[in-house]
Amino acid sequence: MAALGWLTPRRRSATARSVLAGEASAEAARKSSQETATPEEPVFPVIGDDRAAAFFDLDNTVMQGAALFHFGRGLYKRKFFETRDLARFAWQQAWFRLAGVEDPEHMQDARDSALSIVKGHRVAELESIGEEIYDEYMADRIWPGTRALAQAHLDAGQKVWLVTAAPVEIAQVIARRLGLTGALGTVAESVDGVYTGRLVGEPLHGPAKAEAVRALAVAEGLDLSRCAAYSDSHNDIPMLSLVGHPYAINPDAKLRRHAREQDWRLRDYRTGRKAAKVGIPAAAGVGAVAGGTAAAIALSRRRR
Repeated sequence: MAALGWLTPRRRSATARSVLAGEASAEAARKSSQETATPEEPVFPVIGDDRAAAFFDLDNTVMQGAALFHFGRGLYKRKFFETRDLARFAWQQAWFRLAGVEDPEHMQDARDSALSIVKGHRVAELESIGEEIYDEYMADRIWPGTRALAQAHLDAGQKVWLVTAAPVEIAQVIARRLGLTGALGTVAESVDGVYTGRLVGEPLHGPAKAEAVRALAVAEGLDLSRCAAYSDSHNDIPMLSLVGHPYAINPDAKLRRHAREQDWRLRDYRTGRKAAKVGIPAAAGVGAVAGGTAAAIALSRRRR
């Protein structure tokens, strides 16, 4: 049996030097793991920060497609305008979305068409119809991912605002239905509660959005460096650049490129990637296709 003694493990008591070596090795391993581990992203939004707020673009950021187009569909259903007007309106929306540029004459024509539709109608009437149209065309087009982002700000005790070129009445309906604080939108002039067919100022678009956010921040006592903004469009870079936490949501090609250059956060909730790959601007998938379909239907009816 003595010959098999080499198979039996020897029991040796730990010396001071071996204990020191073991502790040093363990400490080195711990430090190495801390240095190589990916640092955790700070918790955002910050709970209880009442000088922070969030600003969300609407079209294709919060909702798939263009709010004004969906609103137009609802008004057409209620015979506010003729089939030929729908075809023209749909084509204007489709052109803008596909072209990705803002030709001043084309934009003015689109605004004039929309304003002519509501001229002479009461504000209260359009607000009531807006509630119905939200249920018919908009409720199912809210992006769940963006809705969750907005809810995170609300849960943190912060105010959340929509900022959109869509008519303020539509924006307010959507904000109210989503439980948001409120909405900034384009204001159509009204006298004694009746639309005149003119705008107050200009559409809330591009730099105008940034100015609206800046003014609201002053009125609300907000620190823009602690605020967040969310948009899909490069037209909203002025607004996104105002805040300390800009997010590119379902971004168009120009915004995606800019966001990467500036190291902004990106989120994309679209299931189809084709639009992003070819650089089609926001809402083209819904607005342009639906607009083209509507135009085709209109033309078909006129030929009968």
